[in-house]
Amino acid sequence: MRNQLLNLGLMEDFLIHMEYEGLTSRLKRLSDALLYSTKDLYKSKGLDIEPNWNLIFRLLQEHQAMTITEMADTLQFSHPAVVKIVKKMKRNGYIATQEDDSDKRKQVLSLTPKAHKHIAVFKPYWEAGTEVTRDILADSPHFMEELARIEEKLNEANYKERTLKKL
Repeated sequence: MRNQLLNLGLMEDFLIHMEYEGLTSRLKRLSDALLYSTKDLYKSKGLDIEPNWNLIFRLLQEHQAMTITEMADTLQFSHPAVVKIVKKMKRNGYIATQEDDSDKRKQVLSLTPKAHKHIAVFKPYWEAGTEVTRDILADSPHFMEELARIEEKLNEANYKERTLKKL
């Protein structure tokens, strides 16, 4: 109903109205829209994957085997976030684990034969998704560079540090 009213111009988008104060919520809303639409695409095509799994597939294709910590560091994701993704992928038969020879506490992850077989099926969807993203960003040719600059600034000093400095 809300979207219908927005499309008819009958309701203001409050997050846009809030400008900078609404930024994190707008980014979350955008992320959720892309995430849920991608999930819906995969489900409609009978693919048993989730939107962010391609990152793990790609990492393990490139590196053959990695630990959770190595993946988290490479992606700059939290350790628990990577664990969550990997558990689901393992449950679906895409990830194999074995103990690290030098440290038995570590698990080394690799793609299973099922994963290698299915990548050929998934790859056209990932490539089409990349093209769709390019199309969406066509009117914002510097978006990726600007996003990188924002990420760099937050790596230098996070939001909490910057806010406390302003107080």
